[in-house]
Amino acid sequence: MRPAVALLAGGVLALSACGGGGGGASMPSTTLPTSSASSQPATNPSRTLATTIKYVIVVDQENRSFDNLFNGYPGADSAQSATVNGTTIAMQPIPMNYYGDPNHDRTTFLTEYDNGKMDGFGSIGFSVVSPGAVAPPNFMYSYVQPSDTQTYFTIAQQYVLADRMFASNNGPSFVSHQYLIAGQSAGTVENPNVVPWGCNAPAGAFTYVLDAQGNEVPGPYPCFNYTTLATELDAANVTWKYYAPSPSDIGGKVWSAYSAIGYVFNGPDWSKVVSPETTILSDITNGTLPNVSIVVPDFQNSDHPAVQQNTGPDWVASIVNAVGGSQYWANTAVIVVWDDWGGWYDHVAPPQLDAYGLGFRVPLMVVSPWSRHGYVSHVQHEMASITKMIETIWALQPMAAADARADDLRDCFDFTQQAPMTFRRFTTKRRAQDFLREAPSPHAPDND
Repeated sequence: MRPAVALLAGGVLALSACGGGGGGASMPSTTLPTSSASSQPATNPSRTLATTIKYVIVVDQENRSFDNLFNGYPGADSAQSATVNGTTIAMQPIPMNYYGDPNHDRTTFLTEYDNGKMDGFGSIGFSVVSPGAVAPPNFMYSYVQPSDTQTYFTIAQQYVLADRMFASNNGPSFVSHQYLIAGQSAGTVENPNVVPWGCNAPAGAFTYVLDAQGNEVPGPYPCFNYTTLATELDAANVTWKYYAPSPSDIGGKVWSAYSAIGYVFNGPDWSKVVSPETTILSDITNGTLPNVSIVVPDFQNSDHPAVQQNTGPDWVASIVNAVGGSQYWANTAVIVVWDDWGGWYDHVAPPQLDAYGLGFRVPLMVVSPWSRHGYVSHVQHEMASITKMIETIWALQPMAAADARADDLRDCFDFTQQAPMTFRRFTTKRRAQDFLREAPSPHAPDND
């Protein structure tokens, strides 16, 4: 039985018992407004994405499915149990920093998806970081306990949560991060065979692609030159930065999607790939924020399974608080997303648009003074929807099939408001200065 969450006066979260159904969705009763598949807010001709949003910050967290991270969220489509071969499996709460890390490569996706049956989650493995640790039964059918997700629930209650956000690809992190910056991955379907991933990979490194029969085979070296947001934003004189850590376990090299783009990695644009990732907090405070920011967390603040901290929600809230208290708030959209599902159970079968995706659902939050308030979007989005939103704002052309087909998150905004929504600071255990002082983790945000 999963606690449902309700927002009380003053932004306090209250927990109450909410029973789960069989293998389908459980929709707790709520007074929050929710969307329908065709829902769109009324328009104001004087305000649009392009005329109102001048700054976009994408915070790209790690490895959580929607059912795993936002289980029981009021008005959202989540499941508290699954039915596999006629047997009902109740989902179980675990701490965010639990030691187990489920497998989550493309092969795992195909096993779990099982041609749309969504019944293969119990047959995959996982790694452990605690010697002698034993996973509980049905480990993949777990969700993060409410005490660890309270900050995320509170942010979503004030702004927008999407429960039909799918990864554009059906594989792991390397591919997902390429779809965010380019709407494609040159056919790559898995992480490269060695780290670091990109143009600084050792000689002999390779990616994995699909052959004519759909089998994974070794592909090219992980350094590409296809069009990316960097290309388009530079041509339009739109400023950008990519904020990322430089962990020691990949030789202190920056863990960035642009490491795999040759003309960025070997050219002047590499100066826009900034480390440490906490520089985003200083840039907001100092008034040096670019128009487009992508922020990758340090491993310990990433929400990645098996991280020994549960500080990801405070990290995200610290960025939101910094923007909300700055000169940028009135014209900013903060997009919070998780790059892939991490192997965790999710009950919604993703539409299969091509051989590469869509992948399983991941959470998405849209935080802006122009967001719809307390809105749950049931409109189909994908990772490339974020790219498409950036292209819409700055009148850029689609780069690939994914961002050409994707929506631009328009249903998440309400431009009929007369003035930007007043920001209310979120309470956190850790503040921005704590993250600025924190010693970096030696580990990459994701290397599996």
